[in-house]
Amino acid sequence: MNPSADHILIVDDDRDIRQLLADYLEKQGLRCTTAADGREMKSALEQHRIDLIVLDVMMPGDDGLTLCRNLRASGSAHAGTPILMLTARGEDMDRIIGLEMGADDYLAKPFVPRELFARIRAVLRRTRALPPNLDAAPPANARELRFAQWRLDTVNRHLVAEDGSVVALSGAEYRMLSVFLAHPQRVLSRDQLMELTQGREADVFDRSIDLLVSRLRQRIGDNARESMIIKTVRNEGYVLAADVSVIAPEERSRP
Repeated sequence: MNPSADHILIVDDDRDIRQLLADYLEKQGLRCTTAADGREMKSALEQHRIDLIVLDVMMPGDDGLTLCRNLRASGSAHAGTPILMLTARGEDMDRIIGLEMGADDYLAKPFVPRELFARIRAVLRRTRALPPNLDAAPPANARELRFAQWRLDTVNRHLVAEDGSVVALSGAEYRMLSVFLAHPQRVLSRDQLMELTQGREADVFDRSIDLLVSRLRQRIGDNARESMIIKTVRNEGYVLAADVSVIAPEERSRP
C-alpha cells in the first residue's frame, strides 16, 4: 500500500460493512483504518494521520451525530478533518442535522461502494482546493472574540451583547460567523463561504449562503439595507467590515 495514499477512517458498528468498504477503497488505492465506535475512532485518530472520516449515524453509545459535533468542537485537534456521514434510509433530518454539525457530505444507505469512493474523492478535492491561508475558524485558543458591539463565545457558541444578553446561534450561523471572524476585512465569495461552511460547491441556483447571511445579520441587528458589519460587495461576495480581537482571560468576566 502506498504510504502517501489518502488515509480513510471508516466508523461503523457493522463489521461486515466496515470490511466491505475498506476492501473496496483499498483496491482503489486508498489506505483504510476501521473503527466500531467512538472509542475506537478516538484511538485511531491518535495513532494515525487521517485525511477523511466516513462516519455512520446509527451506532450504539455515542451516535455519529454526537461524534461529529465533538470532532467539530472548538479546540479539537481534528476540527478540520473532512467528515462524510452515512445516513440510514435517506432520512432528511439526519442529513440536515449532520450538515448543521459540520459534516462535509452525506450518503444515504443503501449505496454502492463506487458511489462512496466518488464522494470521498470529491470532498477531498474541494477541501484541498481552498487557499492555504483560508481557514474555517478563528485560532483554537480564542475563547472569546470581540467585534463591533458583540462578543462571540466560541465554547458555548453564542453571542453576547453589550448589555450582557445572550443571543443563541444555530450551528450554521455559528460556522458562518466563525468564517467571517477568521477573515475580517476580507471579501469572501459565495463559493468560498459555501465550501467553508457546508463543505460543498455552490450550485448556480443555490441561495443558501445569502439566506444564512441574512439570518446572521438579523441576529446581530445589522440592517440589510445599510449593513455596517457584514457588507455586501456587489458581484464578489461579503465582507466583515469590523475589527476582530481576542478577549484576554481577565476581561471575560466583565459585561
